[in-house]
Amino acid sequence: MKITDSNILLVGANGGIGTAIAKELSTHGARLVLTGLGQQSLDQLANDLPDEALGVSVDITQASQRQALLEQARAFFGRIDILINAAGIMDFSPFEDLSPERIELTLQINTLSPILLIQSLLPAMIQADHGRIVNIGSTFGSIAFPYFSVYSASKFALRGFSEALRRELADTGVGVSYIAPRATRTSLNNSRVMAMGEATKMNMDTTEEVAQQIVRTIERDQDESYLGNPESLFVRLNHLLPRIVDRALRSQRRIMEPYARGDAPSTRQTKNDR
Repeated sequence: MKITDSNILLVGANGGIGTAIAKELSTHGARLVLTGLGQQSLDQLANDLPDEALGVSVDITQASQRQALLEQARAFFGRIDILINAAGIMDFSPFEDLSPERIELTLQINTLSPILLIQSLLPAMIQADHGRIVNIGSTFGSIAFPYFSVYSASKFALRGFSEALRRELADTGVGVSYIAPRATRTSLNNSRVMAMGEATKMNMDTTEEVAQQIVRTIERDQDESYLGNPESLFVRLNHLLPRIVDRALRSQRRIMEPYARGDAPSTRQTKNDR
């Protein structure tokens, strides 16, 4: 899909990957409505972009605010060509340590709110017979990692929804892309995640690298894209032979556990981060 002169609603614009996506899209000549939490940071990002952009602070878990966002975006654009759902939260922790409130919030932000936002926007796209929905997932949405249980669940659900909706819209002009980055250097990863990543030799991309690949996927109208090797290979292996991946992750889990519990020497000072 052509990025130049497209009207794009970017949710989660003032996160690490989201900010990089905004900058990359703007260099391609897109018009942007940037949304997230914090009007000041969104205004600053909008002012820093080379092309026209509007920042709108929104809590996407609230139905009234989602509707107000779409109304502002339509007033700014006239028509929304591309919706990118890039908002997300993540915990690296034993499942039993997560509060019910945190579990609910993760599923609200990562899964339910994007789905409900798409439902509100979709009729206009179908009527125009034009548009693309882009859901940013994760490698953990295909390979369920220990100590990322709820995050993995939220991204598995988003991946399944994206696949089902794509098939549902097959005879329309609306496309659905699911794009899964591997681990990325962002503030979403606290010091315990970073220390665990070093201990397990986890590959990590920069936000700029991820944003470039996301924009390339949109331009090519790709339905699915798994970023990075060998992670994209492991995704296919997990689909075909999950028990092999089980065995591989068993040894990884033993390395990960003290970091997840905050008991590793380099993470004890940040045990309360979670």
